[in-house]
Amino acid sequence: MTAPLPGSVFPRRSARTLSVALLVAAALAGSLAGCAGGRQQQQPRTESDKTDNDRRAQVRIELASGYFARGQYETALDEVKLAMAAKPDMPEAMHLRNLIYAAMGEFGLAEDGFKQQLARDRNNGDTLHNYGWFLCQRQRYAEAYQQFDAALALPTYRTPSRTLLAWGACEAREGRLVPAQAHLTKAFEAEPGNPTIAMNLGEVLYRQGEYERARFYARRVNSNVEQANAASLWLELRIERRLGNTSNMDDLGQQMRRKYPQAAETQALNNGRFDE
Repeated sequence: MTAPLPGSVFPRRSARTLSVALLVAAALAGSLAGCAGGRQQQQPRTESDKTDNDRRAQVRIELASGYFARGQYETALDEVKLAMAAKPDMPEAMHLRNLIYAAMGEFGLAEDGFKQQLARDRNNGDTLHNYGWFLCQRQRYAEAYQQFDAALALPTYRTPSRTLLAWGACEAREGRLVPAQAHLTKAFEAEPGNPTIAMNLGEVLYRQGEYERARFYARRVNSNVEQANAASLWLELRIERRLGNTSNMDDLGQQMRRKYPQAAETQALNNGRFDE
């Protein structure tokens, strides 16, 4: 989970940009969603319930999350510290601090933070999810799967597709493609409009030689101009290559060179590195 997450979900370049970037976003969104991933329902707080410290802390966390997303980890950590100075027990700040520590390579501090949060609230699905993803990035796969399973077992957990996605991506990284496909299929059934899920599932199917099925998911992403990018076009191009559709390959290659000339995927295309 460094810079912002080490390596890619898959060994190949094809899924790096979309899979990793959006999984980071998924983890961050969950950590800042109010941290109610497994707790009893409480009466909602409104603006009138907030203190000045609440408002100051929330502004700092919003700034911190923006810096974190841009890779400015030290600045993000400074904003988290200011948020916690205003509100020491703010769960969102604790979540984000753990993610920042991990991104900075401070793995011991990150893990201590996750464990402290779980000691306070073992039934927080967001913490379980983020700790599981952290463990996956550390290649502690069995431990990661335990955290994902615990999050999904919570009856009030609000974002199961996010954890199914992370679980499947983690299994794919480990090389366990059959269970990865099962978890990603469940994630897709729960959230069919999520391009990250479609891309990860398409990549897993591609790696298993199920090219027609893989093409369905790649095209689903590429048919939406707001979702398509170099990684999704590259996945579909490699699928078409396996299927022997050279005209489709040429069209996809032209799109990549025109829209994303500097992308790593386009460089791989130009150098004929289709199976890295």
